[in-house]
Amino acid sequence: MDECHKELCNMPSMRGSLATLTLLGKLVDAIPALADKLVMEHGDLMEHLLRGLVYPNEGVQASVCYLYGKLYSSPMTAEMLSGHFRENLCPVFLSTLDGAQTKELQINCLGLLRQLLKYNLFVSMIMNKSTLVGSTDSVEGPPGETSLPLVLKKLLLSRDEILQVASANCVTAVLVHSPEKYAPAFIYADIPEFLFEHLSSSSEVLIWYSYSCLILLAQEPLFFSKCHTVYGIESVVRSLQGSLRMNNTELHKQGILLFAEILTRQPEEIKLFTSSAMCRDACRALQEAVSSPVLEVAAEAVKATSAFLRKDHQSVPPVQYRELRALLEAMLNRCADFSQTPLSRRSLGHASSRDLEKDILRRGRFLLSTLEGFRNACRLAVEFQSEPSAQENPFTAPSAEKEDTLEAFSEFLLSACDSFCIPLVMRHLEQATHPALMEVFFSILHSLFVIVPHMKEKFSKKLAASSFIRLTLELKARFCSGLSHSALNQVCSSFLYYLCVSLLSAPEKTEAPSQEELCAVSELLQHGLPHISSRSPESLAFLSDCQYVEGATRQKQYCILLLFYLACIHEDRFVSEAELFVAVQCFLLSLQNQGEHPPLMVLRASVYLLAVCQDKDDALDEAVVSAIRKFLEDIRDLHVIYTHHPLLLRFFLLYPELMSRFGHRVLELWFSWEESNYEELDDVPSAGQPTVPASLAALFHILRSSPSILLILLDLIYSSPVDIARKVLIVLKTFLKRNEDVLVGGLIRGHFLLILQHLLVEHGASPSQASGNLPLLLSLLSLVQLRSESAQELDSMAMKLLHQVSKLCGKCSPTDVDILQPSFNFLYWSLHQTTLGSRKRAAAVLLSNTALIELLEKMLALTWAEEGSPRTMLLCSAWLLTASFSAQQHDGSLQVHQTLSVELDQVLKALSFPKKKAALLLAAILRFLRTALQQSFSSSLVALVSSGAQPPPAPEDTVLAPLGTSQVLSLVIGLQNLLVQKDPLLSHACVGCLEALLDYLNARSPDIALHVASQPWNRFLLFTLLDAGKNSFFRPELLRLMTLFVRFQSSTVLSLEEMCLVLQEAALADLSSLSTTTLQALHGFFLQVQSMGLLADDSMAQTLQVSLEGLSPRASSAQLPLQDMLYPFLHVGALARSQSPRLWDGVVSCFRTQGCTVYSPIL
Repeated sequence: MDECHKELCNMPSMRGSLATLTLLGKLVDAIPALADKLVMEHGDLMEHLLRGLVYPNEGVQASVCYLYGKLYSSPMTAEMLSGHFRENLCPVFLSTLDGAQTKELQINCLGLLRQLLKYNLFVSMIMNKSTLVGSTDSVEGPPGETSLPLVLKKLLLSRDEILQVASANCVTAVLVHSPEKYAPAFIYADIPEFLFEHLSSSSEVLIWYSYSCLILLAQEPLFFSKCHTVYGIESVVRSLQGSLRMNNTELHKQGILLFAEILTRQPEEIKLFTSSAMCRDACRALQEAVSSPVLEVAAEAVKATSAFLRKDHQSVPPVQYRELRALLEAMLNRCADFSQTPLSRRSLGHASSRDLEKDILRRGRFLLSTLEGFRNACRLAVEFQSEPSAQENPFTAPSAEKEDTLEAFSEFLLSACDSFCIPLVMRHLEQATHPALMEVFFSILHSLFVIVPHMKEKFSKKLAASSFIRLTLELKARFCSGLSHSALNQVCSSFLYYLCVSLLSAPEKTEAPSQEELCAVSELLQHGLPHISSRSPESLAFLSDCQYVEGATRQKQYCILLLFYLACIHEDRFVSEAELFVAVQCFLLSLQNQGEHPPLMVLRASVYLLAVCQDKDDALDEAVVSAIRKFLEDIRDLHVIYTHHPLLLRFFLLYPELMSRFGHRVLELWFSWEESNYEELDDVPSAGQPTVPASLAALFHILRSSPSILLILLDLIYSSPVDIARKVLIVLKTFLKRNEDVLVGGLIRGHFLLILQHLLVEHGASPSQASGNLPLLLSLLSLVQLRSESAQELDSMAMKLLHQVSKLCGKCSPTDVDILQPSFNFLYWSLHQTTLGSRKRAAAVLLSNTALIELLEKMLALTWAEEGSPRTMLLCSAWLLTASFSAQQHDGSLQVHQTLSVELDQVLKALSFPKKKAALLLAAILRFLRTALQQSFSSSLVALVSSGAQPPPAPEDTVLAPLGTSQVLSLVIGLQNLLVQKDPLLSHACVGCLEALLDYLNARSPDIALHVASQPWNRFLLFTLLDAGKNSFFRPELLRLMTLFVRFQSSTVLSLEEMCLVLQEAALADLSSLSTTTLQALHGFFLQVQSMGLLADDSMAQTLQVSLEGLSPRASSAQLPLQDMLYPFLHVGALARSQSPRLWDGVVSCFRTQGCTVYSPIL
């Protein structure tokens, strides 16, 4: 160093100092400590260096710059040389840098500059010497002075990549000291413009330094107001797309960081994206970035996405909703993937715990960034709702799917929140709870109520069912007590407000409140929810406070109660039901003691909570029941507080004080809200026992415990709308069928008698106009009758009811089918399902009703006038009832108050020439004719008349009067034709009528009777009725027909061999498998053959007799007298037709004429 110093001092010219200067530079570089020694001991050497720097030889200048650079690399040396730099070196150096031509000098100058820029003092000196300041737009400074920004700008414009990188590095080195202080000089020098241009370079280093410079320049508002970002955003996006394809993570992070800074700091009044295509490219670049497998890159991309989702960035029409959706999906998927990666568990112990906490914290930050981005997307959707141009893409074809619409995007946000955000947050809550994260999360949920108003009802119900009321209250209790986390408290309260209002405005299984009620409860919630920050036990204690409660405190109680109610109704029961039950009672008593009346919503919530929280063993105090009744009596109608639930029904029916006052209305509301398909229950035959709905099972349990409720149901059938009354009827029918041990017949009949008496008093002239539900009541009455299988004595109540029903029928016209059909059913069954003594009394009561007899006469006459009318079932009932009346009057010699005229020739014509009359109607007419024949047309009740003038009878017809021979033969042919149809119902009725006819003929003219019984056609009839199957003659009607032919010794019809064949088959058959009716007919056939002495084989006769005697209890006991077998079918059919079309089809299918193989057990 000494020798070099001497050499430089003795050297006449700087031209020869190159080697010496180079040596000094190398020495200091090799031994950095020499820098201090050189400056301290050879201080005058700086003068030689300064002369070398201005010497017109760039080699010498390069050596001087190199040495200076090594000297200023030492902080101590730099401090000692600070005065030298300020007074001498600074302007000379900047001038040298500006005028450097050789690359060696340029590089060494930039090296020295880089060392100087490490120190804030030198940066300040250099920038103060620069001519560009932030207050002027001039780019030309005073002559002789050099500006660093212009020098670096010139180097940036060079084609040398090394110089470009070094220049960008120097810009960065200046800006890191104070961007707001030094950035304006570079901005005025248009440095950003050239940095943006360099983003298209293939050099990763140059791109990285350009990113770094631009990030620092973006801290200065002038960077944006000069519109540099608008000029360079396309370059940034294109560079980002290209850099993401490179394998350089740091470059990815730096590029995304720049993009995020621009997106975040860009002023709203200056649009960043000038075309939708550019916005689309930016969206796709971000989508690719957030999908990066490198977490740091993805994290920065998520932040950039959050900044990108601003209205001013997306307002260039058309809005790229499809691209935004893809971006959000990529962001959410990346967050979901990260949350599912296993947590770090590298080792056991404390270190592992710290690593685990770091991983959880890292996940929480990433999730928070994701949620912030999603929140901005939601805010974007809300802001676009007021922009007509942002609703949809105007360039979309009309026939194309409307995916690029705000509505579709909003629905996607709701779906994404449901599928991604909520599960991600819930999973993270299992590990940690961060107030900031939850604040963002609940702000998202809050905004979704505004974004998709048409789906807020479904969304709110799902949130409530997913325990979000509980979650929100727990968060408020944990973090928002006092004044802490006020922002979280505000957003949680807003969310709860929207959730509660949505749930209350569209409630489940209760009536929606009026607008006035909703406004009142909305105001109550809005003021009360922010003040609720207590845990559940504290809230229950607060609700139970029995001291005097002031207005604000009472409103808070209302809010708490409504929250518990909404949570409970959506199966989110996070408090003890027993404690809540007690708390609500205390709350209601407090209201009563202070003379207050709660809002309807609060009263509804209180009653519901008491009902569902009441244990089977707990009961309300009388004071509470009295308070509830008083509150309910003050409201206009019970429907405003009713909530459909089995426990609420039980609650009202459990306490007599409530049931007596509100039981009728509660049951009516219950059935009006029931959505179960009761028709299916009604369509099931009585033998079937389908599973009833849970709600119906609960009602049945209540009915079993308190049968008196049946009286309320009976009133409902009469007084409610038809649809509700029909439901009640089906429920009662089902209950009676399933609970035969519950004896309610007398209860129902007595109450029905009161209803009927009241109806006849008020609407005596026209009872059909009294209530459209009267037929339903009558049907129920018939069903109660059917429950009694054995004949019972008719008590005074039954006789009164019989009298009232007959009186009702007498006041009806033939067109009142709905009333007359069940009434006739009841009258017929009352007449037959009783003892002989009661039957005679019942018949006398009915015969005394002249109006009823006149009605029957009118209805029988309608048979000939209205063929195929819908009254067919009612006409059948009229014929059968007339036949029964006639039989009972004749057998009991009862007094007749009014005769009934029937046109005999019309009856015979109908049977001889059916003309497609219904099988049931023909059977009923046959039953009537059979009764008339059995009475030899001598009934005091029924007068058989002719429909017109008749010629005088022939002498041979006198003995058969009122029948003629031709009529008899026509009737026989008609009966044979009906038998050939093989309809089981008609066949039995025809055989019975034929038996009565032959008895009548035999009594008047045995020859004619024998003639009729011995016609060869009868044999053909028998063979027609026989099927090809084995033992096909084991059919009741066929056996009875053969018995009739045996009785009249019609050997031409049934030979002795054929009779023996039948008996032989019967002896070999398994008689226990035959029906009772078939056994009766077989027993009658055997006795007839035996009485005629036609059994040649004694052993066969003995075997058959033993078999029949073994089955004699079944063979000799009939369920009903033979003449009464028809009506049960009509009775069941009428009920089926009036109550259930499908059941009616099932009944009718048993009587089809083609291929019928099903027979009723009654027949």
